[in-house]
Amino acid sequence: MTSIGCVRKQADPPRRGRQAEAAGNDRRLLDAARDVFAARGEAATVSAIAERAGVGIGSLYRRYGSKEDLLRQLCTLAMEQTIDAAKEGLQADDPWTGLVSYIRACVTQRTGSLAPLAGTIVATPQMWATARRGRRSLDQLVARAHEGGRLRTDVTPLDIAWLIELFGRFDPLDKDSIVRERLLALAIDGLSTSSQSGPLPGPAPGTRHYERRWGSK
Repeated sequence: MTSIGCVRKQADPPRRGRQAEAAGNDRRLLDAARDVFAARGEAATVSAIAERAGVGIGSLYRRYGSKEDLLRQLCTLAMEQTIDAAKEGLQADDPWTGLVSYIRACVTQRTGSLAPLAGTIVATPQMWATARRGRRSLDQLVARAHEGGRLRTDVTPLDIAWLIELFGRFDPLDKDSIVRERLLALAIDGLSTSSQSGPLPGPAPGTRHYERRWGSK
């Protein structure tokens, strides 16, 4: 019984066992798919993804109608993760710290690991819109770092994007990540004005060059 003017808000019922299991399977499936696609590229098979995720192929196809649908979901998820990382970086008081945290977050999440698959699937309008939102966020991060005087003046946002892609190609199935961490530290140091010893070879990468891999006209 409740008194007048006081309404008891019932707590949301806990997620049912099957729903929780389905959500867990989906997370494992996406993680496994990113690992397998990053390691094997276009040669990755649905059976290898299902095996790594510990789910049946039937479960995979119930969630995603085809390997291409799964790839599109992975690409969209990766781009959304870069946007989240950029938002956190833009909140940092120090612009250089914000940019470095963005790079490290994207490399850790392997958001660039699917780039070698560019051109093997049809990018949807939603994917293009998400990609351009991510690029605008990266533009802001780079502009702040330039204004702060820590990022060498000839580094562009696309240089950063390609750097993240490059490190995303390290084999995620290899448990020894120390080499990647050492090389990433060296690469980040090379972005700083404190290490600038000469101009970068040109010309700088352009947006058309970056996007045309995914079928942009």
